[in-house]
Amino acid sequence: QVQLVESGGGLVQAGGSLRLSCAASGRTFAIYAMAWFRQAPGRERELVVAVNAGGDATNYADAVKGRFTISRDTAKDTMYLHMNNLKPEDTAVYYCAARSPPYSSGSQQYNFWGQGTQVTVSS
Repeated sequence: QVQLVESGGGLVQAGGSLRLSCAASGRTFAIYAMAWFRQAPGRERELVVAVNAGGDATNYADAVKGRFTISRDTAKDTMYLHMNNLKPEDTAVYYCAARSPPYSSGSQQYNFWGQGTQVTVSS
């Protein structure tokens, strides 16, 4: 089992940046495929980006390509989501998730979830 805790959300103006963190504890962080999902009010949870266990393969949603970057620091058991040029439509609760490899774009495929962190982008 792995436990996940997100942090770094907040209120930012359009065009601004935020960095979300997902700290893992429990089983070895490096063996899991990881992902960031987000859920806006009244909408389904959607993939933001997924990364394989080795950190060398990623799958970004079209809506965030070129603006968001995922990274993982296995020494710190932490995954990050660097978000630049934020838009009001990026407003959502952001969740990190983990599963045994390979990574997947489907939220139903992930076994472990954090509690979420709110990101609000004002126009």
